[in-house]
Amino acid sequence: MAQEIATLAGGCFWCTEAVYQNLKGVEGVESGYIGGTTPNPTYEQVCSGATGHAEAIRITYDPSVIGYDDLLDIFFATHNPTTLNRQGNDVGTQYRSAIFPHSAEQEAAARAGIERAQADQADPIVTAIEADAPWYPAEDYHQKYWDRVGDQNPYCMAVIPPKLAKLRKGFAARIEG
Repeated sequence: MAQEIATLAGGCFWCTEAVYQNLKGVEGVESGYIGGTTPNPTYEQVCSGATGHAEAIRITYDPSVIGYDDLLDIFFATHNPTTLNRQGNDVGTQYRSAIFPHSAEQEAAARAGIERAQADQADPIVTAIEADAPWYPAEDYHQKYWDRVGDQNPYCMAVIPPKLAKLRKGFAARIEG
């Protein structure tokens, strides 16, 4: 079984991770940092906005089960791609909407995905397509956050259930069991 990787930044990585972890064909979702200048940044450094990193997720998936285009369509449907450096109350470059393609094919698909998604948006999409860059996994306590402790976090309870509702409404066939 061939595996591919997609790297997406759509605001808080706790929230984007929760969307992707139960999709058919998704074999793993890791929260981390990408697109900045500081090697091995910490969460505190990234949150300061000084490193240039985005909070992002790295999705390992089986393209024979779920395609990159599907991952992109879910990405655009479950976050606001029209707000620059912001998702809801999260403000700063670390919360930017960005796609980090791993190949020329993924870059072309990202451009096409933005065009598809624009039809559903009143405002222009500002999602950036950024060059692949070193990936730094987030600290262990950030991994699978929603499954472990998200229901104890008021922020997560306000943000994640509406994203999961959008996922269920538009992509029910893609969700496992």
